[in-house]
Amino acid sequence: MKNTRQAGFTLVEIMIVVAIIGLLAAIAIPNFVRARQTAQTNACINNLRIIDAAENQYALENGQATGGPAPTTAQLMVYIGRQTSTFPACPLSPGGTPAYTIGTIGTPPICPNNSSNHPAALN
Repeated sequence: MKNTRQAGFTLVEIMIVVAIIGLLAAIAIPNFVRARQTAQTNACINNLRIIDAAENQYALENGQATGGPAPTTAQLMVYIGRQTSTFPACPLSPGGTPAYTIGTIGTPPICPNNSSNHPAALN
């Protein structure tokens, strides 16, 4: 009788590979989620800076003093410098809404998602 062995992996080898893949996933997924949260927070902060700069430029060009009435989003779109006609929105908002709250002249804009680990206002 010939003793022939089929080529292939044993159950133990497959279980070891699955365990290693699971360990790598357990390490990588939380880092990915944290990196995504950080990127969204940074995008929100950048949007707040852009809106604040547009508000200041609007105030200078229109002779508005500190404490003057808040400009509308349509008035600020000229100074935002985007090719699209959409006003920036917080990346954590579902569907990109609601938009940022624009205060009076000299007051920084406020993020609608001022929850934990997210900026409430421009510093």
